Amino acid sequence: MATGRIIHGPDCVAEGARWLADHDPRFAHALSLTGDLPLRRKPDGFAELLSAIVSQQVSVAAAGAIWTRLKDARLTGPRKIIWATDDELRAAGLSRQKIRYARALAEARINYKALRDAPTDEVINTLTEVSGIGIWTAEIYAMFSLGRADVFAPGDLALQEAARMLFDLDARPKERALREMAKDWSPWRSVAARVLWAYYHVAKDREGIR
Repeated sequence: MATGRIIHGPDCVAEGARWLADHDPRFAHALSLTGDLPLRRKPDGFAELLSAIVSQQVSVAAAGAIWTRLKDARLTGPRKIIWATDDELRAAGLSRQKIRYARALAEARINYKALRDAPTDEVINTLTEVSGIGIWTAEIYAMFSLGRADVFAPGDLALQEAARMLFDLDARPKERALREMAKDWSPWRSVAARVLWAYYHVAKDREGIR
């Protein structure tokens, strides 16, 4: 299967966690602190990527408020974005740059249904061709909207910091170094990411990091 293993429910996440714990005692240690991992599955399609664009470089609260305004104005579909005026999109809270990104996504006419069965590399390449969609967003989409079990997002700062703490590294690994490290966690790299995110929050609370 081109897509590799798909995470459908909590049992899949638990299976990946067991594999990682058996594979490396440091993951076993992290899991002893975090407990069960969240599923974190999301819908796929245009709205999920538009939401990701909305969330860029703003607080969670601000992103939520903008998204609510877009939904209330029924501006979360590709045709509505194309038909809307800049003033209407600005009134919902989108900056000039994000209006450009939203229109680029709408005009890309991505076949989201086809992406469900496409190889992960093809998914990443298709999405990152769109202005405003970087590799991190594309990897997160593959991980949570498509449920790919063997995707990682090494550009994520929380994953980098969690890896530094859990693996007792001298410094936070850069994106390329963490991508290389993550190869050892295949075929469950997206579960490894869930472990590291959960461990990051536990360790941050314990160390009082803000």
